[in-house]
Amino acid sequence: MTSAVHAFEATNLIRNKGIGKERADPLPRLLDQLIARANGPATVKQASSRPWASALFDGRRHLVRLRIDGPDFGGRADAFTQGIGEAEWSLSGHFMADISVDRHQPDGDGVTLELSALTIQDW
Repeated sequence: MTSAVHAFEATNLIRNKGIGKERADPLPRLLDQLIARANGPATVKQASSRPWASALFDGRRHLVRLRIDGPDFGGRADAFTQGIGEAEWSLSGHFMADISVDRHQPDGDGVTLELSALTIQDW
């Protein structure tokens, strides 16, 4: 028999607080920092986050589609992707284990970047 205990309030879900022993999802902070890194007009077109675990670590896998617009989008997209794997990220309760640009799709008005990231809970 399966049962579920819902010992949390809806406000917990809306405010992105951790439930029980789990910590809050770092995706909102990551998105803020990605937009800041774009250094100009940028829009998050799609973002998702799901739990990830290995034998020793717990974390989250993130997928993000980011659109960079503006007259100088090409140069800003190049600056955005340059050294992204070595960049410093401030993610409360997590650290960035890996981040990469999986796809770089330019069109006439801008460029769409598809990124994947792995964050690990910082114990």
